[in-house]
Amino acid sequence: MVIGAISGLTVSWLILLLILVVWGGWQLITVIRRNQIAKVIDEDTFQAGIRTAQVVDLREKKDFDAGHILGARSIPYSTFKAYHNQLRSDLPVYLYDQGKALSTRAALMLSKEGYDQIFILKTGYARWQGKTKKTKD
Repeated sequence: MVIGAISGLTVSWLILLLILVVWGGWQLITVIRRNQIAKVIDEDTFQAGIRTAQVVDLREKKDFDAGHILGARSIPYSTFKAYHNQLRSDLPVYLYDQGKALSTRAALMLSKEGYDQIFILKTGYARWQGKTKKTKD
């Protein structure tokens, strides 16, 4: 009886390990897909191209109002599927959120719609050192 010899704790650890491996694989696949359709750029490159691009803040409206990159438009990720058609596909799209997670998802969505000039801010808004603006109450 091999099954009887395996303790409940061992089974729990094996299940946990399996979950971690699946999650890690999914994260790796997502990063590979993101890198195929979008370019992750640093802050200096982002600032250099900001005047010729459509800059999209994917954070929720309250976060946008509290402070955002100067010149950005607010299209929260929660409404992005409905409103991404406001973006022109012939111009570069610069995406940012607090980190990179929402930007990656939005980039994948835009790619499926035929957008091919997609850029993601590497450090997200959390570490942005450039010009910002707060929306007045």
